[in-house]
Amino acid sequence: MMILTLAGRELRSMFLSPLAWAILAVVQLILGFMFLSQVDTFLQWQAQIAMLDNAPGITEVVVAPLLGNAAIVLLLVVPLLTMRLISEERRNQTLPLLFSAPISMSEIVLGKYLGILSFLLIMVLLIALMPLSLLLGGNLDIGMLAAGLLGLTLMLASFSAIGLYISSLTSHPTVAAITTFGALLLLWILNWASNSAPDGVLAYLSMLQHLQPLLRGVFNSADIAYFLLFIFCFLVLAIRRLDADRLQP
Repeated sequence: MMILTLAGRELRSMFLSPLAWAILAVVQLILGFMFLSQVDTFLQWQAQIAMLDNAPGITEVVVAPLLGNAAIVLLLVVPLLTMRLISEERRNQTLPLLFSAPISMSEIVLGKYLGILSFLLIMVLLIALMPLSLLLGGNLDIGMLAAGLLGLTLMLASFSAIGLYISSLTSHPTVAAITTFGALLLLWILNWASNSAPDGVLAYLSMLQHLQPLLRGVFNSADIAYFLLFIFCFLVLAIRRLDADRLQP
């Protein structure tokens, strides 16, 4: 399929760039430091925690904060990865070549989207190895860990969708990165604003509001539907944007 061919080409091009390797290294270094800090804190307070009724385990104390911190760190990183997806094609004037190929706009968008998503899934896998290492010396709530990883994956997929759409709007990767970061930061601010009205519209629109239950191990179909709808909407917008470009004289 052309979608998989484009996705493979996009993934290979990312690993040919030093930026991708630098991002992988820096993210693992930062999150590794946070992970070890959380483990050290848990070991220091383990005796006091064990005396509590319904004492939280290592999954609640270490793993959930790690995945929450990962979401924040990757909020800063994803715009750097998505900024060149389509804007660089437009800047290099290679977009007309894609339009002339026997491939639909949907396949172009989905191919590029799956390429960046594959890179992010590799990053999630590397992050998952940190809490899984705790199985060597303790027990983990596997259900809670799986829900948290699912939430992190869906959030990154949503970040990628909005980054891809914004990249389709401009020929300047830097502008795409800054705009994407601004949009994601707005979602973060919505989460703060929704604290005063937890049942309001802002609470529903906030992406982090739907991530937090999954980090706690609470699987709610409404949260999953929110992320899937978010991804679908921005991918459709990106397809329509490219269709409009293709129809221009």
